Amino acid sequence: MDIIFIEGFEGATVVGINKDEVNVPQTVRIDVAAGRTGLPACGTDRIADTIDYGAVHAALEQLLASHRVRMLEALAEAIARMLIDRFDAHWVRVAVAKPRKFDNVAAVGVVVERRAASTAAGPPLAPQEP
Repeated sequence: MDIIFIEGFEGATVVGINKDEVNVPQTVRIDVAAGRTGLPACGTDRIADTIDYGAVHAALEQLLASHRVRMLEALAEAIARMLIDRFDAHWVRVAVAKPRKFDNVAAVGVVVERRAASTAAGPPLAPQEP
């Protein structure tokens, strides 16, 4: 398995269930690892033969600007599905955290791992009522 990763991506988005979170963007930190079996780029040295982390970075920014989920778990799942569906990843690991959510912790968050055949199926992500 050959893996590309983005570590420490930070962006602002609206995510949360508490009244102080639902209308105000807050910082989230995202780490992603996306793998494919035997990336051809290892031998060809061509960007077209790998998962382009520049394109993944842009897709993360777009997703943070447009998603409509409340829970970090759902955001992590949306990122995992994006990596598998748009970038043909065979395996992904996605960590999404809220830094300094509480004064006495560095971060709170969630980590999901998915394989291409095991992504959660379901309708497109839409706003949910509390």
